[in-house]
Amino acid sequence: MNYKEIYEDWISNPYFDEATKAELKAIADDEKEVEDRFYMELEFGTAGLRGVIGAGTNRMNIYTVRKATQGLANYIKKVGAKERGVAIAYDSRRMSPEFADEAALCLGANGIKAYVFESLRPTPELSYAVRKLNCIAGINVTASHNPAEYNGYKVYWEDGAQITPPHDTGIMSEVKAVTDYSSMLTMDKEKAVADGLYITIGEEIDRSYMEEIKKLVLHQDAIDAVKDELKIVYTPLHGTGNIPVRTILKELGFQNVFVVKEQELPDGDFPTVGYPNPEAPAAYELALALARKEDADLVLATDPDADRLGVYVKDGQTGEYHMLTGNMSGCLIGDYIIGQTKEVRGSLPEDGAFIRSIVTTNLADAIADYYGVDLIEVLTGFKFIGQKMLEFERTNQGTYLFGMEESYGCLPGTYARDKDAVAATMFLCEAAAYYKTKGKTLWDAMVDLYERCGYYQDHVESITLKGIEGLEKIQNILGTLRKEPPASIGAYEVLTVRDYQTDSITDTKTKESRPTGLPKSNVLYYELADDAWVCVRPSGTEPKVKFYIGVKGSSLEDAVEKAKALGKTVLDMVEKLI
Repeated sequence: MNYKEIYEDWISNPYFDEATKAELKAIADDEKEVEDRFYMELEFGTAGLRGVIGAGTNRMNIYTVRKATQGLANYIKKVGAKERGVAIAYDSRRMSPEFADEAALCLGANGIKAYVFESLRPTPELSYAVRKLNCIAGINVTASHNPAEYNGYKVYWEDGAQITPPHDTGIMSEVKAVTDYSSMLTMDKEKAVADGLYITIGEEIDRSYMEEIKKLVLHQDAIDAVKDELKIVYTPLHGTGNIPVRTILKELGFQNVFVVKEQELPDGDFPTVGYPNPEAPAAYELALALARKEDADLVLATDPDADRLGVYVKDGQTGEYHMLTGNMSGCLIGDYIIGQTKEVRGSLPEDGAFIRSIVTTNLADAIADYYGVDLIEVLTGFKFIGQKMLEFERTNQGTYLFGMEESYGCLPGTYARDKDAVAATMFLCEAAAYYKTKGKTLWDAMVDLYERCGYYQDHVESITLKGIEGLEKIQNILGTLRKEPPASIGAYEVLTVRDYQTDSITDTKTKESRPTGLPKSNVLYYELADDAWVCVRPSGTEPKVKFYIGVKGSSLEDAVEKAKALGKTVLDMVEKLI
């Protein structure tokens, strides 16, 4: 059927509820809107679902959630693990509780137990719960930092990481095979509870999760020494972080934690921010005002599902607040953890590893080199860091020390397998306390890190291309760059071209090629002269093509200028391809 026929079926089919039909009838005269809602099925990719909330096959609604869950249930039954159950969490977004229940009741109708959190919880706690409860899988209803009109559905496997091969392709195939919406199973919630198929979880998992994080503390002595002096401003940006972040800081003893009241309570409309993203400076307007009022040492923000942490730190010399990128904060935390682990324990494991994604700063490599630990690259997506952790466990080769992505996410321990802003907050505050006992601010520590390892600076640009035409343009950009790789990008000569789609790293001078050693992915990476690089990849969650840029400068100011200039050059180059 074409999109018009599918639209008509949704309006006339008794399977769909009256509210859905009324929403669709209201757009009957908007041909473009009808087309956008029905020209495709909302794609279940390797990161699950993510889309605008609304009626239609290309939207997030109870029917697309039910379809995804039926496919997941079919896969779980196929691998013979239905008795182990599935953990389900959700964030503060609109329809999140409803989508979580929809998933639970579809699982129940398929004879699979659902362990559902009683109220909203952070993404990392869902990852932890999957492992703690020995579930075969997990579902988290969240669209992370996307605008308010979005929601999403992430699937985790038994190790607590988001799905990777072979389970991702297996689940995707099962979801795709569900073509008749009326064939999907569901059941009454009261019956599911009575039959032991809908189990509410909460406080017990919360407590256990918190205790696992607290075990990681390296310098409680430093916290105790300055707990009355260090001032912290925190905003959960209307998301899930409010209770867990405040709880962990209080239990460690921090006395001066100031929460942005206007952004404290969960609200899926995100009324004080247009974009609840800790990467966006605009999201910190209220937090910075509070920080200046209280003379805070640092300002922290977690995204709606509390897996990513944004940071501003105060410069003790000027009083200015500096925003740390995800690369900066991740490296600051990683350097602190690895360095102080060595200090406290006297040595580091011989097979210790610092894991980062391919689009993360080369400063991580310099840190790993400084401490003599392995630096391991993985594809973009924290699930690949989780996959490497699982490999360490299975082979007894490799000790996980720290893992991070440039997108404001890191994980300081092995209790979970997804990035954790609650734990990152704890460690950044501990680091602030430790450096304060040494007469330094976090900004001082950041500058020290640059002076020790090199002035690396990174930058991200993106182009948004929506709809059918946008999807085609994104593919054309990658296709053209793949066929006609540039010999130089701005003033930088291209030394090698990594094409993860063809699993090749090609020297531009000798034309010799070797494999990347990583799974295939539609990503291009250019290694440039002077320790610079550019990576091009389509976003996995938004209609964007993203350009990651890295440089090394003679000073922080020099590196910042070079990164911005290279970013502009890349955008100018790509604009000609659209």
